[in-house]
Amino acid sequence: MKSPAVFFALLLAPAAAKAEPWPTWRGDLAGSGSTHETGLPTEWGEEKNVRWRIDLPEAGNSTPIIHDDKVFVTQPVTDTKWRGLMCFSRKDGSLLWKNGVTYDKEERTHRSNPFCSASPATDGKLVVAVYGSAGIAAYDFDGKELWHRDLGAIDHVWGNSTSPVIHGDLVIHYHGPAKNAVLYGLNKQTGETVWQWNEPVWKPGKRTDGFKDSDGEGVIGSWSTPILVNTGERDELIMSFPMEMKAFDPTTGKELWTCSGLNPLVYTSPVYEDGIVVAMGGYFGNSIGVKVGGNGDVTGSHRLWQEVRHNGGIGTGLIKDGYYYYHDSGGVVYCDDIKTGKTLWKDRLPGAGKSWGSFVRSGDLIYTLSQAGDTVVFKASPEQFEVVAQSKVGEETNASLAISDGDIFLRTHEGLWCLAGQ
Repeated sequence: MKSPAVFFALLLAPAAAKAEPWPTWRGDLAGSGSTHETGLPTEWGEEKNVRWRIDLPEAGNSTPIIHDDKVFVTQPVTDTKWRGLMCFSRKDGSLLWKNGVTYDKEERTHRSNPFCSASPATDGKLVVAVYGSAGIAAYDFDGKELWHRDLGAIDHVWGNSTSPVIHGDLVIHYHGPAKNAVLYGLNKQTGETVWQWNEPVWKPGKRTDGFKDSDGEGVIGSWSTPILVNTGERDELIMSFPMEMKAFDPTTGKELWTCSGLNPLVYTSPVYEDGIVVAMGGYFGNSIGVKVGGNGDVTGSHRLWQEVRHNGGIGTGLIKDGYYYYHDSGGVVYCDDIKTGKTLWKDRLPGAGKSWGSFVRSGDLIYTLSQAGDTVVFKASPEQFEVVAQSKVGEETNASLAISDGDIFLRTHEGLWCLAGQ
């Protein structure tokens, strides 16, 4: 089914005026990918459980965020060199406003990674969007630009996609990957720099993940989005970098601890539960499990385990009750014990399988989304892989699902969908 211009006729009743938000890429500051909502739809199709669908200008990899009656999506328009933020009505998908910037300089990226791949973030009053080399901007809910920062070009052969995080009065923004990458804490109201951490130029040494070239270094970089966790004594801003995972004081940018053991390429974000954070490298990269709350180099004291040439892919998994569920980019799903790193089971996802998207969870159900637009819902169980439902929309995507007040939002390369049960 291909929508002509605006949106499908409503197939279901309108959403409630006051909705539970999905304000960041993975739903919360801890990057859990989980919602407390249950009873969500598990099956849909081109005309089944569709509230509405609208066309988007061109392909994009970012995930929508939702607050009250508004849905926000970052979007490039290549012909006009525009990079911007689009705001749609949650009720029917109509476009409320759009704002952005024009960037006419060259910027490298991978053919599968369009510009504006970072998802936006909101605190309910303003919304922040990242445009790669074109900078970072904040808007009010009526679309007025509040500020815009030009932080310089990001040069990487595979582009960028790290999403911003709003914490208190700060916007946390990773301006990378690049040899001059910087992790910023920006004033939420003005965009001014409160603190910054300049990432070192990584020297990986002998690689185990297969991305080598003539100089022995190969492709290096992190596409991780940082997460915020509370240890009971303090807040920690945790991010996966090439070769190591680091924690910072989110208010000052002071480095709290470092744990080595990763590889030079990191696509996924850290995941956290009950004092343990797990980080995974991509494409036969290394994985580590680490206790939070340490100081300095905690590799020897807090690293619980390391797996070399592990299973991680591009999308980020999630943790439930001490078990980490994730998939590789080839469509194989795994269940690991976060205390030991041991894989309890693995199985192939039915349907297209291959995915860049990240898992989301509702109760005991985990939702996956393949690059072909197939969704598989399976049970979060350490015993075995059990499929509950399958669906497809017939449009390609590299995004993740977003959940808000009983609705599921799906961004494809062609359109934006709002899916709802009866």
